[in-house]
Amino acid sequence: MHNFSVVVLLISIIFGTYAYFNQPIEEPAWPNDIPGFAFSPYQKGQSPFLEKYPTPEQIDRDLELLSGKAHAIRTYTVDKVFAQIPQLAYKYKINLALGAWLDKDQARNTAEIERFIQLIEQPPYNIVRAIVGNEVLLREDLSPEQLIAVLQDVRAKTSVPVGTAEPWHVWIKHPELVDEVDFIAVHMLPFWEGIALEDSIEYIVDKMNLLRSTFPGKPIVITEVGWPSKGRAIKKAEASRANQAIFMRRFIQRAQQEKYIFYMMEAFDQPWKNRLEGSVGGHWGLYDVDRQLKFEQQTPIIALPEWRFLAAASALLAVAMIAFLLIDSGALRKRGRSFLAVLAFLISSLVIWMIYDYSSEYHNWVGVLVGILLLLGVVGVIVVILTEAHEWAEAIWYHQRRRPLIEVPVQQGVCPFVSIHVPAYNEPPEMMKETLLALSQLDYPCFEVLVIDNNTRDESVWRPVEDFCAELGERFRFYHVSPLSGFKAGALNYALQRTAEQAEIIAVIDSDYRVNPDWLKRMVGQFHEPNVAIVQAPQDYWDYSQNAFKAMCYAEYKGFFHIGMVTRNERNAIIQHGTMTMVRHRVLQAVGGWGETTITEDAELGLRIFEQGYAAVYSEHSFGKGVMPDTYIDYKKQRYRWAYGAMQILREHAGALLDWNKTQLKPGQRYHFFAGWLPWIADGFNYIFTVLAIIWTGLMLSDPVQYNAPDWMISIIPIVFFGFKMSKMLVLYMGHVGANLRTALAAAISGLALSHTIAKAVLWGLFVGRKMPFLRTPKLADSHNLWQALLDAYEEALMAAILLTAAVLLYWKFGFDTFEINLWFAVLLVQSIPYFASLMLSIISAIPNLRGDWVRFKSDLSNQ
Repeated sequence: MHNFSVVVLLISIIFGTYAYFNQPIEEPAWPNDIPGFAFSPYQKGQSPFLEKYPTPEQIDRDLELLSGKAHAIRTYTVDKVFAQIPQLAYKYKINLALGAWLDKDQARNTAEIERFIQLIEQPPYNIVRAIVGNEVLLREDLSPEQLIAVLQDVRAKTSVPVGTAEPWHVWIKHPELVDEVDFIAVHMLPFWEGIALEDSIEYIVDKMNLLRSTFPGKPIVITEVGWPSKGRAIKKAEASRANQAIFMRRFIQRAQQEKYIFYMMEAFDQPWKNRLEGSVGGHWGLYDVDRQLKFEQQTPIIALPEWRFLAAASALLAVAMIAFLLIDSGALRKRGRSFLAVLAFLISSLVIWMIYDYSSEYHNWVGVLVGILLLLGVVGVIVVILTEAHEWAEAIWYHQRRRPLIEVPVQQGVCPFVSIHVPAYNEPPEMMKETLLALSQLDYPCFEVLVIDNNTRDESVWRPVEDFCAELGERFRFYHVSPLSGFKAGALNYALQRTAEQAEIIAVIDSDYRVNPDWLKRMVGQFHEPNVAIVQAPQDYWDYSQNAFKAMCYAEYKGFFHIGMVTRNERNAIIQHGTMTMVRHRVLQAVGGWGETTITEDAELGLRIFEQGYAAVYSEHSFGKGVMPDTYIDYKKQRYRWAYGAMQILREHAGALLDWNKTQLKPGQRYHFFAGWLPWIADGFNYIFTVLAIIWTGLMLSDPVQYNAPDWMISIIPIVFFGFKMSKMLVLYMGHVGANLRTALAAAISGLALSHTIAKAVLWGLFVGRKMPFLRTPKLADSHNLWQALLDAYEEALMAAILLTAAVLLYWKFGFDTFEINLWFAVLLVQSIPYFASLMLSIISAIPNLRGDWVRFKSDLSNQ
């Protein structure tokens, strides 16, 4: 009942919001006819750049449509089929302000003018004005002297009034033109000047008064006046269908009062103009390219006539999302379900609006392809956000855990034998001695320890460990094997072959781990359930308080072990990690031992065991602690290995996860093995987006007309994704992990610092897939100096510098005049944050004495 009430409320909010923003706007009615339209009869798919022109029949149909709606039309050229327009217009009693196109091509200009004069001086004599050139001086195609010469020639050879069309400021700048024309043909397009809609009509009146006072007695004809229905904003001027309707209807009423002669810009949308004017170029028409009116001319204006359909589509999509998100939500409280429902409605509204907005554009095949890729990108981001939100809800708003850890003491007289395997390669002997000493103090009677040193060349490194094992007694066996293939998995399989026959459980710890004496005593009892094959405790670290770098990294690690693993455990889908793990011996042998085809053999083994229908048990309690990476480069190598290995697993187990190969995986397990690694995959594709963003910004700076700021739909995606990602981390860390704001921010910086590394690992692992060498994380390494720290993060520093430079150049070139520019500026800054975080963390790692006690958890305080 609660879910139903929330859905009904949200549907009401959606419809109410749409209705509020689409209230009818009363504006002056469109008259039966107007003085004229600017007329370009290009149809869909036609363009002068493609040399595809309208046919006489198509022009005739356009003129028929305008018949009775305007006294005249204004044209731009007499080339090719356009020379037939006067004859075709005569049929519908439409006069012409005939235009001749001039550009830098003098030979073409000469031919154009000859044809132009000929048409004026021959029947049917419906040409009432001659417009020689269109914005020639604005484009600087001709000098004022060259244009004046052409004007003088045409005036001498024709009997109709002659002018040339330029924006108002060009006439003010070149008053010498006025004496050479019979009328001033002026363009009044306040949109291009960034004038707000509310001020646009008075702006035109003001400029007309300026022209009248500057050139008294000279007739003035507005040969272009209008507003686009779609496209980028310019300063305060916003393009929309409603704004176009409001502008046109208001202007016509004022023009009648002021007795202006004008040609409305324009009769029909011209998509080919996008190449000249950017995204607004094709949307100036009263009719769209299919010759459909864009807005009502008599009734009140509704900003979005289709709002009911869009609201319904948003609601239906949201309900579908909610149904999917709440499939397995029995453990969620009402707040958690409400949170997911609200998020689904917000996302559905955004998606429907984006689809609607993009579909109202004019696209060629490239645009369609971009649209498909954009939609796929949006879907990908939405899937990541929804899975992250699902984890968010399950981490905070739950009634009780479905699979809480209930400690099972080992029964009296029952002592399952445990074989503990410690793989090592070139590890500091003193550190390993501490590890082995801790194992010797386990409060559990039935165990052995096998130390497998594989491929360490320096005998002075492994020999002391061998001697120490001998001192610890017969429970401890040491093997030095060289050569041994398979890296860590190879060493573990080697140990497996030499495990005591009576061993029921295989336990693995890393060579730097100091286990608690009660580890086996408290956890072995979980194997009393015959279906349990894995018992896992979290990784933990004893050296995290040594300095700020380790403290920050430790904060980032906490999220996985105390949020991600906990929620995954709810559906028996934990990631097995290769330390503090125990595996049932017979199951390990049955599935073929440790896999040597991936570099994350632990996670891959866990998935193979799940595929056979076995269960895992996870404890949040720490039973041992190791050492952390000492330098940023080692921190990166460790995460690169984890991310690359995850992609290897996805490739190798795709059939099982997608159910191509029948296994005993449950839907919840499949979900978590995809959803858990989706944020990493998103980092990979976000890197591609960042590279494309840099390229696009360069194109914008070099050719701002052809390459506009991307539509808000593109810009909003990375901003929303970043904002959601950071919000989730801060909320979960402060609300669930027991962190304060400083600690949560430290974890966020550490996580962001790995974005570039993860992105490279994901892209390489998904699309290249060649097996990479095992990247060992060195233990007790020396800290690097500052210069080395900068070198360790040089790729990230370079990307940060490029993005910041691009943002600065964008501001220098365009300022903050338009919404799209501001949004794209924000995108560049947001995309730079992970790269700056990498540089920051690398520098911090080079300062080993920098204190880290400001990174604190509640559990730290309670232990003091």
